[in-house]
Amino acid sequence: MLSPAGWSPVCDWDLLAPGRGVAVLLPDGRQAAVFRDANDRLYATDNRDPFTGAYVLSRGLLGSTADGRVYVASPLLKQRFDLATGACLDEDGVRIAVHAVHAVHPV
Repeated sequence: MLSPAGWSPVCDWDLLAPGRGVAVLLPDGRQAAVFRDANDRLYATDNRDPFTGAYVLSRGLLGSTADGRVYVASPLLKQRFDLATGACLDEDGVRIAVHAVHAVHPV
């Protein structure tokens, strides 16, 4: 993931199962959720659910809208967040932070 200090490795590619997320600890102590979709695209967001304050978004279910937007549904109250923009698809004005990601595939 990209931080002010540059790129930081946060997770091995093999730990990212398509359609699932993992929680990672960033160098500054914050938590992020990293997701790999069915097309091997990577996304990273904050792991904190803004509706409950719980750090659980990495455990959410991935899905996509009719127009192809990939989202994670919170495992608690089921609000959906666009993984590319962080916008909540169910409540205007609510969003989560998204982070730049860069994949290094194993050789």
